[in-house]
Amino acid sequence: MTTALIYLVVMLLVAAVVFLLAAVVFGRGEELAPLPPGGSPTRLPAEDITAEDVHAVRYQMVLRGYKMSEVDWVMRRLGVEIEDLRAKVAELEAEREGAR
Repeated sequence: MTTALIYLVVMLLVAAVVFLLAAVVFGRGEELAPLPPGGSPTRLPAEDITAEDVHAVRYQMVLRGYKMSEVDWVMRRLGVEIEDLRAKVAELEAEREGAR
């Protein structure tokens, strides 16, 4: 009985050391600094959103998380789309002013 208890204590100590070592080496895996409680990194201007604004948007990490590479891809696509639409609008407005 005593031998089993010693093995159990040694296994728990080894597991704790391995866990602490892994936590120090690998960290939490976050790319962004932790946010203050109640804070949100998601910010966009009310008007005239540019591609840079969309690229700068970040989401708070949650327990279940999300696949960041997919969200970043969507955001890049939206930024390109917004810039393309603004360029087309400016071109059409210039043509309309030139026709007058």
